[in-house]
Amino acid sequence: MQLHFRVTSISKPDHSHPSTALLHRRSWQIAMIGLGTAATQLDTSVNIAFPAITRWFDLSIGDIQWVVICYVLTYASLLLALGRIGDAIGHALVFRIGLIWSTVALLLVGWSPSFGAMLFFRFLQGVGAALVLSCGIALVTSLYGEERRSRALGIYTMMFSVGLMLGPLVGGALTAAWDWSAVFLFRAPIAAAALFLLRGMPISARNQSADRFDILGAAALVFGLVMMLLAINRVREFSAVWFALLSAAGFAGFIFRESRAARPIIAFGVLRQPGFALLNLVSVLANLAAFSVWMLVPYFLARVPGYTLTESGIILATAAVGTVLAAPIGGRISGQYISPERLAIAGAAAIGGGLLLVSTWTEQTPTILRIAGLVVQGSGLGLFQLAYSDIVTEILPARDRGVAGSLVLLTRTFGTVTAASITLLIFGILSTNDGFFGGFQRTFQLAAALAFAAAGLLAFSSRQKR
Repeated sequence: MQLHFRVTSISKPDHSHPSTALLHRRSWQIAMIGLGTAATQLDTSVNIAFPAITRWFDLSIGDIQWVVICYVLTYASLLLALGRIGDAIGHALVFRIGLIWSTVALLLVGWSPSFGAMLFFRFLQGVGAALVLSCGIALVTSLYGEERRSRALGIYTMMFSVGLMLGPLVGGALTAAWDWSAVFLFRAPIAAAALFLLRGMPISARNQSADRFDILGAAALVFGLVMMLLAINRVREFSAVWFALLSAAGFAGFIFRESRAARPIIAFGVLRQPGFALLNLVSVLANLAAFSVWMLVPYFLARVPGYTLTESGIILATAAVGTVLAAPIGGRISGQYISPERLAIAGAAAIGGGLLLVSTWTEQTPTILRIAGLVVQGSGLGLFQLAYSDIVTEILPARDRGVAGSLVLLTRTFGTVTAASITLLIFGILSTNDGFFGGFQRTFQLAAALAFAAAGLLAFSSRQKR
């Protein structure tokens, strides 16, 4: 079954000699796109409210994982499908719908009368996040044009990381002042403000008269992704086997359908390009290694005497500070002074170097050295994510820019979800024999080795293509 969309053709803006006023308008629109994206990335504020949510609904600690699962599973599984819809009917339209949807969903979550209702509203919030995130990169690159794509992606990656950085800091203060619901309610005005301030952006920035969306292929893809993420989440249980089999069946149906679709969600021919499939695997590995910081460092800091909760949050946030600082720099040098492929290799290696520094932490390590390890790791992540986004958006056709942006976020999400399960599993095994600090150090040694392996795979692939 095919759904047909028709969009009005709008001529592309001339990017060759933009006026000062046009540059200011584009910068403002990019800032507002970043503001709308921040409403989703500030979800890191929810983590610090977990204890308050647990007390409010009288939950066990194990139940709190569903607050994350309902949200992450939803937006991760919908990204590629919604990216294709954005390519069909206009990225700005999908982005705006996402901001409206997110505003309503955040208000509903904040006013949840029961835990069951909260989980359903988190599912709705995930739909809104997928609508917003699936078209963010496409909008930013369309505003600056192909010749400034790397710089635009650097700015977007920086704004993307600002939300991650501010989430724990803002969430702690809001939870202390107004309890858990505040970490949801404060983001509704942010999404609404971005929607209002983007009112001058054209509905469609693409010059296309018609397109089609394969709904059956999208359904198979969503099913396969949901089952895969559940298998990763349940990796320590036997049920993971069944989820993996269901995921394989979903992906098989997706491949069968897309091989026959007139307008597939993602053309499989691109996967046969030298190094492209490996590049996406490396992105998962790099994000898996990097996200170990957010899983284990909070527990380390809580065991070190002398740090308040606020101070621990500030130290943890420096990992995101590195990303915020490095991404725009990478955007300026990528393609001009260094190829995106080499920048990605350098970024993955820097992630490994930072994690190796973290693995040396003891109770006596000076705070400045702890911050240094986190900043190096975060800087590497910023460079890698920028370079990876640049490569993917260059390889995929401009008409598939929504799919390209969604693919970037999907591999990032796979990495973080895998880290949430694998990192804690490995740490639990290692800490049984070596104690907390010994297990912490060895876990981060393995994470560093994984990041270095990702850099090595990229370097090998780069040599093979020459």
